[in-house]
Amino acid sequence: MQSLPEGLHGAYSRLELNRLLTPQGVKAAVRRGWLASFARTVLVDPRRATEFATRAAAALLFAGPAAVLSGPSALVVHGCSAADTAPVHVLMPYHRKPASRPGVIVHHGRFDEQDVQEVSGLRTLAIDAALVDVLCRERPRSAIACADQVLAMVPEGARADLRSLVAERVRARADSRGTVRALALLELATGLAESPAESWLLLGMVDRGLPIPEQQLKVLDIAGSEIYRLDFAWPSAMVAVEYDGYASHENRKDRDAARDADLRRRGWTVIRADASDLTDLSRVVAAVRAAFRAQGLAA
Repeated sequence: MQSLPEGLHGAYSRLELNRLLTPQGVKAAVRRGWLASFARTVLVDPRRATEFATRAAAALLFAGPAAVLSGPSALVVHGCSAADTAPVHVLMPYHRKPASRPGVIVHHGRFDEQDVQEVSGLRTLAIDAALVDVLCRERPRSAIACADQVLAMVPEGARADLRSLVAERVRARADSRGTVRALALLELATGLAESPAESWLLLGMVDRGLPIPEQQLKVLDIAGSEIYRLDFAWPSAMVAVEYDGYASHENRKDRDAARDADLRRRGWTVIRADASDLTDLSRVVAAVRAAFRAQGLAA
């Protein structure tokens, strides 16, 4: 295979390749399968065509030097695994022409260059600005999972300041669509969820009218030492919901059963939820309400 020049994560401007390899050399590389077309003006290494970084770099080359990765794509670059990797989202100033194409959504709007960071060679919106886009535009389950992960990236003592900054940006948006929902999701996010599924479970329980639970509540022994940590808990009612992710719980069923039995001896009602409940939370919600009623409380 012919040696190709250094590209941006395996993405190339056709114009630059024409200059380096000659137009005839570029056509030959495409014909031999060494390069593949991403768009009329952009080529990619076909061995890397499915990688997010390659698609993101190609999208930026397609959109032009004024473009910046935005929304979920920016969050992916910043290390948020809960964000969707496809399609690639880019933001352009209003006066720029490129339109969306398969695999790339082009948004037009205003942004401050001070909010643009270069991460791994990719022009990317700052993480707080990108989270605002996601909270206002993306599906609620995706948005809250992203918010939880972004908050988890900073020390616990700094999370309130980050939440306030993001809320201020939401309120300042020129486009008010989605802002009310965004603020509600941001208020619910804590950075304590240990997986996107836990974020979804929290959102689902609250959406169905349950009180907002405490997350990662520590259960202490008589000496004040932590013995357990509960995923979701309503301590006034001594009710907890534990999420059983397959990877973390499949091989520890006996230990979980012993743990639940000990919690029951300590006065707790423990309700377990798993992936199947995420599609229909009626069983979990009904069990929580029944546990509240058993304590003479409403839920």
